[in-house]
Amino acid sequence: MKFELVAVATVVILVGASILGSRIRVAAPLLLVVLGIGIGYLPFVPFVEIDPEIILVVVLPPLLYAAAVNVPIIDFRRNFRPVIGLSVILVVISAVVVGFIVHWIVPSIPLPAAIALGAVISPTDAVAATSIGKRLGMPERVVSILEGESLVNDATSLVLLKTAVAAVAGSFALSTATGAFFFSVSVAVAVGFAIGLITVWIRSKLTNPVHDTIVSFIVPFVAFIPAEELQASGVLAVVVTGLYTGHHASRRFSASARMNERLNWRTVQFILENGVFLLMGLQLHSLVDQVGESELRIEHIGLLSLALVAILIVCRAGFMVPLIASMRGITRQYERRKAGYAQLNERVQSSGIAERTDGRMRERLRRLDIRTRRSAADLDHEREQQLGWRDGAVLSWSGMRGVVTLAAAQSIPTTVPYRPQIVLAAFAVAVVTLLLHGLTLPAFIRRLWPDGAGAGGEKAELAALGRDLFEAADDAIADAVAEQAGPAAEGEAQRREALEASVRRARESAKSALIPILVAAAPTAPVDVQGPETPGQMYQRLARLALEAQREALLEERAIGRYSSRALRAAELALDAYETRLSPRTEH
Repeated sequence: MKFELVAVATVVILVGASILGSRIRVAAPLLLVVLGIGIGYLPFVPFVEIDPEIILVVVLPPLLYAAAVNVPIIDFRRNFRPVIGLSVILVVISAVVVGFIVHWIVPSIPLPAAIALGAVISPTDAVAATSIGKRLGMPERVVSILEGESLVNDATSLVLLKTAVAAVAGSFALSTATGAFFFSVSVAVAVGFAIGLITVWIRSKLTNPVHDTIVSFIVPFVAFIPAEELQASGVLAVVVTGLYTGHHASRRFSASARMNERLNWRTVQFILENGVFLLMGLQLHSLVDQVGESELRIEHIGLLSLALVAILIVCRAGFMVPLIASMRGITRQYERRKAGYAQLNERVQSSGIAERTDGRMRERLRRLDIRTRRSAADLDHEREQQLGWRDGAVLSWSGMRGVVTLAAAQSIPTTVPYRPQIVLAAFAVAVVTLLLHGLTLPAFIRRLWPDGAGAGGEKAELAALGRDLFEAADDAIADAVAEQAGPAAEGEAQRREALEASVRRARESAKSALIPILVAAAPTAPVDVQGPETPGQMYQRLARLALEAQREALLEERAIGRYSSRALRAAELALDAYETRLSPRTEH
């Protein structure tokens, strides 16, 4: 009974904090940390201690998978340089700098143990930052970079932590550590890609939504476990699987499967993310008690933690300067790529190859056309959303720490000197950065973008995308009607009248599908018609053809990248909702 009461109380607190946070415009993770600290110090509440393996093995895989499936590949590709810079290079630099400074301040802490602390507190958690940023109009590209960084930096941190712990035990060699790092990353990417390929194929064959949901829930663990058994990064494997699944869901899964997955994983993500932040606060009392009256007392750890926060802020801000400067050269690369594809297209047209009508050549020409337009869209995107000093300032001030910092700190072996102090310092850094950055970030964003970033552009973009998708539907309906036209016969006038009514209805239906414009992608099943079509069957066929054309146009636009991922997601949701209305679910 006690467990049931605790579970119910936890859910009530999570939901209540989320509702209260939206009312008072404070991110729920901030409230939950403060609530957790307060509850943890109540006299009747026992010490809260959670096995770090539960966080690392049970919580992290689904949490990272839920985030990865929603990251558009096009955003990840366009922001690859800043994402890798922040999630790999900055994490390594921060860990080493923190390690040397901590060892200098407290010489009794061995250098490898100090670097382990640096590895623990280096990765950021973008949950609170992105929730605040999206609400206040943070530039979409900055949000994408933060999301991509928080996906990859966890793997870097955990691999670096393993290396530092091995060094504490005296088994460290730079060449061995470097080789182990690259082995861990490469194997994790291979495992993640393979699991993604297999699970997407399996799920594309499932028609029962219950079966699909069950498989979806075990995918993160199926990717995590074999990677860890191969001494690779399980979290990176989960991220790769999530990215692959999210990218191919638009084409391989049904609309109902995608809608179920969005709702299911949003629920899981809400419970795990907010639950971990509450747990962070609850564990403070236990961590303070573990430190006790050692020579490195609470007040010393408090001062050390504040110094670590300052070091992390300086490292991140300093790293932003060369990072933003390096992005200036991306524009020239895109210009050269666009010019190269334009020349190739010109040669193809002048050579007469484009006149060939075989299917394989038409597909190659279509891919060339998409790559040409994609290079132009990449150039336009870089020019319109080029990173400037404002973006760098927000990125440098969004360095909040969270679940990975707490979990990684507690995974440090008990044989490491000053382990309780290291764990408490890591916890203090996470709480301070969460509260400091989280409470000041809204004012920071408003000061930099008083009118919001890119205000007013989203509606125009959605309208343009809607027009493109409706034109694709209109062309598909017109082609279908033209193919159906035949010689005049008895009852032809009545048949033509029914056809015109069905066409009008199908066109209006295609328009209405885009009214909510919320997110889309996935082929629809063809409608087999036996015998003469009734007006209702004709409408269903034309409406499905229109929907299929809209989906193909949307997938093409996603491949090109002319529209933002937010607009494409909006259209995908709209078409998914429309398909479920057009084809009601059946029980299996």
